[in-house]
Amino acid sequence: MEPLNALFVATANEHKVVELGRLFPAVSLLTPAQAGVSFNFDETGATYLDNALGKALHLHALLSRPVLADDSGLEVLALGGEPGVRSSRYGAAAEGHKLTDRERNLLLLDRARGLGDRRCRFVCCMVLVLSEARFVAAQETCEGVLALEPSGSGGFGYDPIVFLPQAGRTVAELEALDKDRMSHRGRAARRLLALLGG
Repeated sequence: MEPLNALFVATANEHKVVELGRLFPAVSLLTPAQAGVSFNFDETGATYLDNALGKALHLHALLSRPVLADDSGLEVLALGGEPGVRSSRYGAAAEGHKLTDRERNLLLLDRARGLGDRRCRFVCCMVLVLSEARFVAAQETCEGVLALEPSGSGGFGYDPIVFLPQAGRTVAELEALDKDRMSHRGRAARRLLALLGG
């Protein structure tokens, strides 16, 4: 396969762009805004793959350039997998008002109060679209335990409330390189690179 020097990332989440930049150090990552494109995709898919592939194909249709996208979420086993594929919209009002990361974390901790089984996992589906008919996808997980309260200031999203027993700390307490090594997104990126022969 031809080497990829630049990829457009189908996201408006700056934290995610920074993290992906560490995971794909040999590639220049560009945002839709840098191409002068207004990018908005309604993530209504039933699976992480539906959403990741949908985002990537939508942006590829606008730019006709290789596009990287991911969809990720947190699943609490004893809550039937909540918040799951709706993680970024968890607790959102019907009119579309989204909660902040902190508000979502506190809502989930409240829902999980009293749970004996606090096992959870991050899931990340990452997709690279090369053309409208060519794409590569990888989905990985990071297993953890739902903490009793938020801890740590690193990362974003649900990172402060997911405790990793193997690390002895929450994801938000990890150094960036440790997070990249252990996280669902880091694992998916390495799997994708392996599929591409990189």
